[in-house]
Amino acid sequence: MKLPVIKHLTNFIEANDEDFVVETIETLEALTEVPSLKDEELDVMGELISNLYGALEVHKMTVNGTPKKEALNTFMQRVMGSIDS
Repeated sequence: MKLPVIKHLTNFIEANDEDFVVETIETLEALTEVPSLKDEELDVMGELISNLYGALEVHKMTVNGTPKKEALNTFMQRVMGSIDS
């Protein structure tokens, strides 16, 4: 996951609607089922999907009153904590 990408996507959600991101996730997840895809292509799609889900989580925190910077930091700490475990 990349914090700048998640931040950019969070801004996109604020300016538009989270439904765009949800539909993009659904589209990418459907594409991962194409049997002819290479591992590298699946890795890129997986990274995109992870960033999109991350942006939705950060957006949810901001809607619940957490300042954006704090929400981004909290999310990334949670991700890093799950990697270290």
